[in-house]
Amino acid sequence: MDHLAALLDGPRARGAFLLRILLDPPWSLSIQDEAPLTAMTLVRGSAWIVRQNGDEVSLSPGEVAIIRGPEPYKVADHPATPPQVIIHPDQHCTTLDGRSLYEEMSLGVRTWGNAPDGGTILITGVYQMEGEISKRLLGALPPLLVQPGGTPAELLGAEVVKDEPGQEAVLDRLLDLLLISTLRSWFATHEAPAWYRARSDPVVGKAMRLMHNNPAHPWTVASLAAQVGVSRASLARRFTELVGEPPMAFLTDWRLALAADLLREPDETIGSVARKVGYGSPFALSAAFKRVRGVSPHKHRVGAVR
Repeated sequence: MDHLAALLDGPRARGAFLLRILLDPPWSLSIQDEAPLTAMTLVRGSAWIVRQNGDEVSLSPGEVAIIRGPEPYKVADHPATPPQVIIHPDQHCTTLDGRSLYEEMSLGVRTWGNAPDGGTILITGVYQMEGEISKRLLGALPPLLVQPGGTPAELLGAEVVKDEPGQEAVLDRLLDLLLISTLRSWFATHEAPAWYRARSDPVVGKAMRLMHNNPAHPWTVASLAAQVGVSRASLARRFTELVGEPPMAFLTDWRLALAADLLREPDETIGSVARKVGYGSPFALSAAFKRVRGVSPHKHRVGAVR
């Protein structure tokens, strides 16, 4: 597993908010939902995304925008169109003076807007909880990126309006597919972070995969070096040069990221999480978790419940 896969295999989309939006101009939405990550694809028409700092990007049909929160932004038919609707946390939509628009603009199954046959169709998918595993990945992304959507965008557009058994799970997985394919495309054409480039190194990449795939193993630099066929000193030097931190620091970050996500699961205990991420006891995990993250595992679990 790598950090890109971990975005999906950790806190994957679970009941993600998905909506098809039909609009006729003039239209402008002020997005203030504080979501950590949003994927938006344009099916037809045109749209502009305007960030809080004034940066603006146009979206063409078939393109996907990935927007990293929690800063507010605007989506509109034109950058100059003033906001008419505010999207609040939990996707509550109101007029500027606070009147709810949920019923007024509802147009059917996962469909919303100001015109049943709107000239602009947007599909939006919102990840409503930031997964700790993905922080390294999300930190490497710009606040806004736009890439061609391709087949995943088409599939999501076709499925979002269906109301069939298991549809929520289907939509979650399609949103994951759209996100991961877009990010892979982005990293292939832009400056990727050091840890992403390092995964292709025959020595460092193999060591990273060993730690990702088996975090419970009692890894040391020496045991990793033996597995990848180099000396301890060589691995430590090469890993630090390519990734930007020593192997054991990388492993600690990975283990605690996994722990942070597992602690959100109602059936997990601190003891069971400790065993899964390579700590010998709940006390050892608690001490490391508090030292690195500033809160105890218990407080983290309570804070993650919304």
